[in-house]
Amino acid sequence: MFLQRFALGALWTNGYLVLDDEGRGFFVDPGGDPREVILEMERKGVGLEYVLLTHGHADHIGGLSEIRHKAARGVLVHEDDALMLSHPEANLSIFVGEKLDLQPPEGQFRDGDIITAGNLSVKVIHTPGHTRGSSCFLVEEAGFDPVLLSGDTLFAGSVGRTDLPGGDEAILLASLEKLSALPDTIRVLPGHGPETTIGEEKRRNPFWPGRSR
Repeated sequence: MFLQRFALGALWTNGYLVLDDEGRGFFVDPGGDPREVILEMERKGVGLEYVLLTHGHADHIGGLSEIRHKAARGVLVHEDDALMLSHPEANLSIFVGEKLDLQPPEGQFRDGDIITAGNLSVKVIHTPGHTRGSSCFLVEEAGFDPVLLSGDTLFAGSVGRTDLPGGDEAILLASLEKLSALPDTIRVLPGHGPETTIGEEKRRNPFWPGRSR
């Protein structure tokens, strides 16, 4: 499994290029101008199958129009966030001087769905709380350790905001309970900031279920 992080857009959103050992895979969260990503894919001869979205906020979809045509099987997002792509008020772009009105996704997923891209298997873990459709992706390939792409649900030492439309702190904490069932050794690649592990967040994250703040 090959993983490459790109810091995209004004908020330096982490976008991830994830490939199997044959150069096939997907891209997660094109938050800004993806020219660097596209050049890297062309250099590697990548066979991109999907663009996957952890949620529908503007800082995670800002570069979607430019990269979606590179994905043979289109764009996928959770069904609860699908309408955000074409509604600037919902994706919050209108409040930062933009107006992102994008084409609908080619497909929608739900909790527990398995998405395959080449030799990669992606399990959708629906983790609402930051948005209604926020989701994490547990990515596996035979012979490699699995990784969790956590979007804005879980950061190193923190969690996503819950004070925006569609956010709910109690629901987000319940989503963390769901993630707590994962092994401590799982690498966590968040939507912003450095990577971490499930075990590290259990030990140090003040928002983790059961910890006092």
